Amino acid sequence: MEASNKPEVVVITGATAGVGRATTRLFARHGAHIGLIARGEEGLEATRREVEDLGGRALMLPCDVADADAVESAAEKTEQEFGPIDIWISNAMTSVFAEFVEITPDEFKRVTDVVYHGQVYGAMSALKRMLPRDHGKIVMVGSALAYRGIPLQSAYCGAKHGVQGMFDSVRSELLHRDSRVSVTMVQLPALNTPQFNWVLSKLPNKAQPVPPIFQPEVAADAIFWAAHHDRREVFVGGPTVKAIVGNKIAPWFADRYLAETGYGSQQRDTPEDPNRPNNLWSPVGGDWGAHGVFDDRARDWSPELWMSKNRKWLTLAGTTLAGLAATLFLTRGNDR
Repeated sequence: MEASNKPEVVVITGATAGVGRATTRLFARHGAHIGLIARGEEGLEATRREVEDLGGRALMLPCDVADADAVESAAEKTEQEFGPIDIWISNAMTSVFAEFVEITPDEFKRVTDVVYHGQVYGAMSALKRMLPRDHGKIVMVGSALAYRGIPLQSAYCGAKHGVQGMFDSVRSELLHRDSRVSVTMVQLPALNTPQFNWVLSKLPNKAQPVPPIFQPEVAADAIFWAAHHDRREVFVGGPTVKAIVGNKIAPWFADRYLAETGYGSQQRDTPEDPNRPNNLWSPVGGDWGAHGVFDDRARDWSPELWMSKNRKWLTLAGTTLAGLAATLFLTRGNDR
């Protein structure tokens, strides 16, 4: 992104909870003007107040990202209020924790509509505005599960795989155009977000992220950085790197390993309440904030993200050290 004194205009989907909420806070601290897309009115109002307390401006945009017309309307209202959109962050998600055979067609379609089509519609509305200006950045929030599916999350994994394929195509098309509009994808690990309290679950025990768990602020840091750098993908957390690389090398091993560990690692010892509210079809009321219930187990730093952000300097340092080592070796050889 080009440096400017004008506040950045940012749209964030799924802005009121989890990763979206943490990302919204970070942009607000930098004075951004933010279009907040989510379904829950209470969460939107709480997030709006928080953005303004932190030094930004916010526009509440009640919207279901599975509705293309509603997403387009939200984009239009953002530009009417704040001016041209600089950054579009597609983050909204939902899921169903269950074996594939226990998920209904409507449930599977709903997850796909939110997680996959929500990103499709967001990119369409963003590009409609960014391409004529030849300026803008789209950040697609992905997951290690975009590369490696796991048991009990077939709908979510399938949708994230879809996002990955769409991202590949759109990025290639923008490069073909020599466009200054760019798209990047941030691949996330397991995170301590509230989703495990409101995602539809048919599991016998309460769902949990697969350890190790990271705080949503780690993801927000990666998203903010990706929005301001031309990096194709950003991997967050060692588990993400292991899942992506490992699946390329030995997917058959991952199949067997996850068959043995994937059920237990995604459930706590506490029984699930089959009647608790879920947000698959409508939002669960209240303000859920950024964090889930796993603060005591969550990490607030990712060395892999730090190395990714500092790749240029690490490469330079490595090259310099290699050169010094070679010089020392040759000097000692000549002294003999």
